[in-house]
Amino acid sequence: MTDNNQLAKTMFEKVSTVISLLFIFANVIYLFTQWSQLPEQVPIHFNAKGEADGWGSKGMIWFLPFITLILWAGMTVLERKPSLYNIPHLTEENKDQMFANTRLMLNTIKTEIILFLIYTSWQSVQWSYGKEARLGYFELPVFLVVLFGTLGVFLYRNCKIRKWGNEL
Repeated sequence: MTDNNQLAKTMFEKVSTVISLLFIFANVIYLFTQWSQLPEQVPIHFNAKGEADGWGSKGMIWFLPFITLILWAGMTVLERKPSLYNIPHLTEENKDQMFANTRLMLNTIKTEIILFLIYTSWQSVQWSYGKEARLGYFELPVFLVVLFGTLGVFLYRNCKIRKWGNEL
């Protein structure tokens, strides 16, 4: 399979890509609607206790949505380039399944990261209003468990494809 002869995306991948992009745009719209009420200083960093410990001008509130959009675009392009995937033990018999599984993994991880960054952006706005908002104790560990859990599930699936050639 070449990059020009791609496997069809699953419905989950299509929906996930569209939903994650819609969340990015919703976040941008939210920030536009909140812009006039934001104080001149907004939190840009949180410590391990989830408290804001770094502050910047309110223009910095656009940093996370910008990074999120760049990440979305980069990972979406990467999903379309299976020749760039570094997959060990790739054979002619399993390459389509391995590429499809790895692409689905990238798509899922992309969505998880984007949702976390959008949540962090929303929390920054809430914190700047003085509302009780915390990042660190609960959100980051849960995000990391979900992220690495997803990675583990898909690596297991790749091992299963490699060993038994099972259709997933």
